[in-house]
Amino acid sequence: MSIKINKRVITIERHILDEQAAFPDATGTLTAILYDMALAAKLISSHTTRAGLADVIGATGDVNVQGEEVQLLDEYAHRTIFQLNDHTGRLCVMGSEEEKDIIPIPAKYPCGKYVLLFDPLDGSSNIDFNVSVGTIFSIFRRKTDSSDCGTLEDVLQKGSDIVAAGYIVYGSSTMMVYSTGHGVHGFTLDPNIGEFLLSHPNIRLPEAKFYSANQGYQSRWSEGVQRYTRWLQGEEGNTKSLSLRYIGSMIADIHRNLLGGGIFYYPADTKSPNGKLRMLFEAQPMSFLIEQAGGYASNGRQPIRDLQPSQLHQRTPLFVGNRELVEKGRGVYCQV
Repeated sequence: MSIKINKRVITIERHILDEQAAFPDATGTLTAILYDMALAAKLISSHTTRAGLADVIGATGDVNVQGEEVQLLDEYAHRTIFQLNDHTGRLCVMGSEEEKDIIPIPAKYPCGKYVLLFDPLDGSSNIDFNVSVGTIFSIFRRKTDSSDCGTLEDVLQKGSDIVAAGYIVYGSSTMMVYSTGHGVHGFTLDPNIGEFLLSHPNIRLPEAKFYSANQGYQSRWSEGVQRYTRWLQGEEGNTKSLSLRYIGSMIADIHRNLLGGGIFYYPADTKSPNGKLRMLFEAQPMSFLIEQAGGYASNGRQPIRDLQPSQLHQRTPLFVGNRELVEKGRGVYCQV
């Protein structure tokens, strides 16, 4: 008796290998880093799904470099990603949103030619409330001489230098979305077999439906941003209004807009005149993915991909989503 399979099953490992095959000179190193991030996602997912039962919710008592309370799951996610990547010989240095300084490769292990930056658990303040959280990462080629391990110079690169980026959202299901600069692809974790399966190939931003912003801070925004928000709502001469959708977890908001169409913005305000989001750990990788899906990202003046970071934890305003909406918002955040 024959069994009819209606849908071709493609694991994330198979997909990454297929992409690698398109480049005859590829060494497999980048592929292996993506494998390691997929494994990290499975391990972190297993903890987030048990967060209300296991002893993994709550704060550690420490405060990170951002001035935020470190959650137990933050610490676990950070440690998991580090331990899966510190010994492989593929990386020369790492950087984490949870660490004040760059993370050197331990001296007992060889150094490689890539740089890994990651936010181990974006939106972790929402864990106690069962709101979606996620992991964000980006991969760069090193800039410095390969005879030594990496330096801050290797980490402080423009978004245009990213060779691969992705995120994992832990919600009603666990989904990993990544790009190596050749389209954006999404994979859903099948808990029965423990594999990420291709569920969203070649993601493209659809027509915009939503806007996502924390309007609780509206009184701190410039008049330009407030006017832009009214335009999104169908005022200020706009004949089409968008629906407000704001979760309060950046990764979840941008993920929804990637699949449903729309814009996420977190502008500068009177309390955070340089912006709130981390350029290297949040803005750059998410902007890379949105642009690979046909969207656009800016800080209100310039494309995020063109900005040269000067500090590890540098902040930036962010407008990211459908191109026409981001371009409409260009320049508004500084208007008074």
